[in-house]
Amino acid sequence: MDPDGAASGSAVTEDAPDLSVVMPVYNEGEAVEPVLRALDSAVRTPHEILVVYDFDGDTTVPVIVRLTPEIDGLRGLRNDLGRGVLNAMKAGLAEARGSYLLISMADGSDDPACIDSMVELARSGADVVAGSRYMRGGRQIGGPPLKRLMSRVAGLTLHWFAGVATHDPTNNFKIYRRQFIDSVRIESSAGFELALELTVKATLAGRPVAELPTTWRDRTAGQSNFKLRAWLPHYLRWYGVAFRGRLRRMLPV
Repeated sequence: MDPDGAASGSAVTEDAPDLSVVMPVYNEGEAVEPVLRALDSAVRTPHEILVVYDFDGDTTVPVIVRLTPEIDGLRGLRNDLGRGVLNAMKAGLAEARGSYLLISMADGSDDPACIDSMVELARSGADVVAGSRYMRGGRQIGGPPLKRLMSRVAGLTLHWFAGVATHDPTNNFKIYRRQFIDSVRIESSAGFELALELTVKATLAGRPVAELPTTWRDRTAGQSNFKLRAWLPHYLRWYGVAFRGRLRRMLPV
């Protein structure tokens, strides 16, 4: 990670996997095992899975140690950038070895069955590939009603009125091309705003953004760490950036 906060990317060697899955965790314990097994079983693209934790006492760590000999490419990574999901994602992106980088949650909310198709869209030239809950064929099952409503309204207004190519820019279930990540200065400072920042920046830079439908399911074990009230101002920042960028493109030079 460079001093400005951009993911520098680790060197891609000849034996590097095509895909790196970055999975931030916080005390998931045994609940993470079926998520990891389902992901590894569903994904045919050569891949690694980086499970990123903040501290050695995290209850997820013993599970990762136990599963590492069984699941090829699985490895734990301690986040030394500072506690929190944002820094965990940034640490994972910086350490990842793949040409395509996927953020996926440890709570089983993301559907691994569509990951190979997402990779194919990235191979076809998309710098950002979004799993979309809000396009035709996508679904969202469960979750707090207010959070669902705000996410849907934000996503669809950004798509229809700000020109963002995906219907679901706030969903963190996205694949990024490594060259794109290495070219971006990450400015996010809290929570899960990273996905929205990167999608908005790709849109404003004219980079290809693609999407395919996915089904998101609310977690059935553990407790969500999403902090709507604390993180909302950070989301609104990129919402404003997207609309201002759209306005500048529409104004005559």
